[in-house]
Amino acid sequence: MNAILDKLFLNTTKFIAIAVLLIVAWIFSTLIEHSMVSLEAFGFSFVTESKWAPNLEKFGALPAIYGSVVSTFLAMLLAIPIAIGIAIFLSELAPPKLKSLVGVSIELLAAIPSVIYGMWGLFYFVPIIRDIFGGIGISMLTAGIVLSIMILPFMAAVTRDAMNTTPDILKESAYALGGTRWDIIKDIVIPYAKAGIIGSFILALGRAIGETMAVTFVMGNVHKISLDLTAPATSIPVTLANEFTEADTDLYYSSLFELSLILLIISFTIISVAKFYFLRRKRSF
Repeated sequence: MNAILDKLFLNTTKFIAIAVLLIVAWIFSTLIEHSMVSLEAFGFSFVTESKWAPNLEKFGALPAIYGSVVSTFLAMLLAIPIAIGIAIFLSELAPPKLKSLVGVSIELLAAIPSVIYGMWGLFYFVPIIRDIFGGIGISMLTAGIVLSIMILPFMAAVTRDAMNTTPDILKESAYALGGTRWDIIKDIVIPYAKAGIIGSFILALGRAIGETMAVTFVMGNVHKISLDLTAPATSIPVTLANEFTEADTDLYYSSLFELSLILLIISFTIISVAKFYFLRRKRSF
């Protein structure tokens, strides 16, 4: 009986694992199928062209790709040091009562819907950015700030959990050898938890690059590449959210699907590289 149950469990888990791969392949094939009109019309120039004019049936994805990458980079740049600081405080420095209160608060922040972050950013951060840097306040910088706040609770919670897995005996041994609290954190806790820390960055990166609603509120939908981070811009999710219902021709419709395909490829590539390169090299960090 146990052998039958073991075999059933093995086959069930194998089926689920294969089903996940099939679903991913299905998504890819669906996007490619609906992108064929655009692929045939523009070829690779769709990725390198910057003009987006639906009335002229001219479509170029470069401004949207640029906006997605830059806003995500800004979000990670702002969120990573703060998330690590929060995780260190909660795992090693905070008193028990405060640790519990702050930890629960961070987990609750992670559950706030993205549309709420977008509305908050529109009415709070946009005026601040406008007053400090000028312009209208709707920009890649604002989008990066809102994205960083969105991914911060999730990143901090996962990093804290990874640090909490450090065995007490390692820390106690280091203290016995004369190590300071800072020595324990940088030489014991962080190296021991680095795989989990990197994993939290990868998961947060995946969420940030595909975020739609929060960024739609504060980024604008201007198909233009600008080095000025305070200027309105667009990203792939923003373009899809704002224009998908307006696609009134086959080429316009197909171009939006090709944007979706590009976003999936970018996300897949970044996360795959991070996973198979950085996690394999974690021992040498």
